[in-house]
Amino acid sequence: MNENARPHIEKILANMTSLPGVYRMYGKDGELLYVGKAKNLKNRVSSYFVKTLDHPKTQALVARIYDIQTLVVRSETEALLLEQNLIKLHHPPYNIMLRDDKSYVYIFVSADKPYPRLASGRGKGKHQVGKFFGPYPSAYTARDTLVVLQKLFNVRSCENSFFANRTRPCLQYQIKRCSAPCVGFISPEDYKADVDNSIRFLQGDTKELNQELIAKMEAAAETLEFEKAVFYRDRMALLRDVQSQQAIYKLKGEADILSIAYQAGVTCVQIMHVRNGKMLGGKSYFPDMLSDDLGQMLADFIANFYFQVADEIPAELIVNLEVADRKELEAALSQHFGKKIQIKSKVRETRAEWLELAQMNVQHAIQGKLANHIELNERFHQLEQVVDRPVDRIECFDISHTMGEDTVASCVVFDSGGARKRDYRQFSIHDIQAGDDYAAMRQALTRRYKKALLPDLLLIDGGKGQLHMAMEVMQELGLDAFMVGVSKGEGRKPGLETLHFTDGSKIQLPEDHKALHLIQQVRDEAHRFAITKHRAKRDKKRGSSVLEVIPGLGPKRRRDLLTHFGGIQGVLKASERDLQLVPGLGSVMARMIYKVLHE
Repeated sequence: MNENARPHIEKILANMTSLPGVYRMYGKDGELLYVGKAKNLKNRVSSYFVKTLDHPKTQALVARIYDIQTLVVRSETEALLLEQNLIKLHHPPYNIMLRDDKSYVYIFVSADKPYPRLASGRGKGKHQVGKFFGPYPSAYTARDTLVVLQKLFNVRSCENSFFANRTRPCLQYQIKRCSAPCVGFISPEDYKADVDNSIRFLQGDTKELNQELIAKMEAAAETLEFEKAVFYRDRMALLRDVQSQQAIYKLKGEADILSIAYQAGVTCVQIMHVRNGKMLGGKSYFPDMLSDDLGQMLADFIANFYFQVADEIPAELIVNLEVADRKELEAALSQHFGKKIQIKSKVRETRAEWLELAQMNVQHAIQGKLANHIELNERFHQLEQVVDRPVDRIECFDISHTMGEDTVASCVVFDSGGARKRDYRQFSIHDIQAGDDYAAMRQALTRRYKKALLPDLLLIDGGKGQLHMAMEVMQELGLDAFMVGVSKGEGRKPGLETLHFTDGSKIQLPEDHKALHLIQQVRDEAHRFAITKHRAKRDKKRGSSVLEVIPGLGPKRRRDLLTHFGGIQGVLKASERDLQLVPGLGSVMARMIYKVLHE
């Protein structure tokens, strides 16, 4: 595990649920690394962080994890299907990619006349003409369903080449799984009725079929044919089992499902997305809203989300309670997106199951948030003990640049509720000597506090030098700020940081001290925000010219690089070892290129 992420990961594991679900592992810059499923989320995810990991790929994955998010479901089957949806949607680098729909199993009813065939297989073959049913969670389930169909309706499953050359019935007829249409033992009309019943079965229209089985079972029992009665009883049980499909795949269509909940000062909205009948996962939001009416809060959230964040909207929004001014909101959304939008709070059957899933997840998310609040409050409390003063708002600055180019200063803000991202600020630094971090910090602090109020604690990422520079800025501005400098320890190892105070004193907190964990959390967020904004600015400005600032990399080598990797995006994704494979580049230049592009 990355040492910087250890406190955050340990907190997540401590509060993780034991329900089944899907977990998503993210890297330092928010990139999705891996999607997995679990019968017990807590046990499964915790297993990644034991000391006995042997597989190199798993070790490499764990070393890159900075965050873990979970999505709870009601069964392992739902977890499997949702996991596959997310893998196919996001292509995480540590998942085994299954392409061309081969991760799903379908049952196929051919269009052959007058005797169609039934078959199961992975993927929808483009050369096949007919109807596909599924996908099924596993090949076993699909094959089992196919066997049931054969036993119930005796529809053939053989290949056309085999069917066309039969002169007598095969073994399938002998074991009563086929009506032998190959040799004319059944009329096309009767066979069509069996095929139609098979399609009804696959579509879930099993009520009448179940009644027929009950009648046959009772008739067999009355005539003392107990073996046949047991056969029909088992077929009824299997029929119910294979047709109890999960909510994730029971209905075609598109919808967003939103569930809102409030508890102990925390409001959460869970959004789950269904597209083409498939559940594609969801996300929890914790809006900062000033209202006591959940219906009004949900209406405000829907408006903000779909007008400002989302670039598309399905025809249906399914919500867990009646939203305020529903008709007006529907009309506004319909006008904005150019199609009719409906918001529904009273739903049944499959939609009710989707809504239940969203409500499960919103409760799970809000419990996790509350646990985080308790931990965060304790961290703030212990920090107040260390600095001997009340602290409700912390601001921290960080500087990011590439060899002095496009310098960016970030300011992040934390309070007792966590990160206040809407208060974050970014400063583009100008008119300083390239690479002068002191001058960059001076400019950022001056621009920030000429207008903004001082926080309770201003964290300066650096030692005595940076802290003295910040003190000079505050003196020039005529401000009395409480500041603490944070210098890294030997080898920049987390847990060895030293806190420097303006009176010249300094302390080093124990590695497990919660006040230190809070300081590390704020500082790491400042670094993340600065480097993310810097890279976006740099890449937008330079595009492919990113290579032009690398010393010793002339036009020919730049052209060779771009040709080898197919463009600048390929170069940016390449590892140091990949760069060494470019003819004429060498290990030293490869290391230089990688360092400039990524560090």
